Amino acid sequence: MNNKSKVVVLKTSPASILDDYVRAGELAGLKDFLNADSETILKDNISWHLPFPGANTVPWQLEGAIKSLQNTGLNKLVAVHNDTVVTNPYVGGKLLKLKPIYERYDIPERYNNDPKDLKWSVYKPKARMLVLDKMFPEGISIPEFMHGRNIVHLPTVKTHIYTTTTGAMKNAFGGLLNTRRHYTHSVIHETLVDLLHIQKEIHTGLFCFMDGTTAGSGPGPRTMTPYVKNIILASADQVAIDAVAAKMMGFDPLTIKYINLANEAGLGCGNPREIEIVGEDIGEVNFNFSVGDNLASSVGDIFWFSPLKFLQKLLFHTPLVNIFIFGSAFYHDYLWYPVKGKKILNSWLENTHWGELFQKY
Repeated sequence: MNNKSKVVVLKTSPASILDDYVRAGELAGLKDFLNADSETILKDNISWHLPFPGANTVPWQLEGAIKSLQNTGLNKLVAVHNDTVVTNPYVGGKLLKLKPIYERYDIPERYNNDPKDLKWSVYKPKARMLVLDKMFPEGISIPEFMHGRNIVHLPTVKTHIYTTTTGAMKNAFGGLLNTRRHYTHSVIHETLVDLLHIQKEIHTGLFCFMDGTTAGSGPGPRTMTPYVKNIILASADQVAIDAVAAKMMGFDPLTIKYINLANEAGLGCGNPREIEIVGEDIGEVNFNFSVGDNLASSVGDIFWFSPLKFLQKLLFHTPLVNIFIFGSAFYHDYLWYPVKGKKILNSWLENTHWGELFQKY
């Protein structure tokens, strides 16, 4: 069996969570897949700058990953953040309680949306691209800082309106593509495969710690229903960890296009039957998650995937896109969150052990 196709799945609790992340890294062979001489990028996942269970990297995940890396002698760490058209990483870092952890461990933070922090340049992939060369005919620009460094992705176990599930592979979307990344939504699955090709070319090592202490079902990555699941995952195989998480959520990984395409391209293993799973027996695990739509995603579906998708260039490649950006931000931050999201968050904070731990950070 290819030792890269190993995924660690551990049951955990607030009392043991940091030790469990260290153990997960050890069991997944962290030190074998990251270059000890290279700096290591921590790529957290801020799907929403507002706190919401299941949507974002959680403080114990970040701290556990740091401890796991330092335990193997990987001490040259740096965080790289990205904005999106509807998410503010500066606000998110504070509200999600991630920034104090970076400060406590003296880890510098860089923002790919700040020209003073990171410079972008055109990159010519060696691998044949499925779509990115066509979506960006003027050249695929990525941050120069990403070259020659390890990267550790920190996603959560959750569903996604455009990709069914989202995890390690999707986490590169914000870091490697600029705010015009929305051009690719209609070919998002192929885009994630192209980005994994690029990651394997530019990084000296890849790894993922995925948090499922609270997982999200529904119209992710934001307006979800959270469920306490008390699990964490770790793997150097970005395809395999996404496949295992998808299986646990109740999906057939090979029917999810980005996982199947990456599996066929040899970028990792997307078939759970061929993945070595260490820790928990997940054979009978099924969270019975589903995706569905919310108001914002229903509008997006019309213009990304329906016969009206011929309007994409007019609507999303021109200043008209600002109408949709405003609409999405207004719906999520000022309608859904105050009416529904805040109640869900408060219930999680008051009634779950993970909510209690979040408040202690």
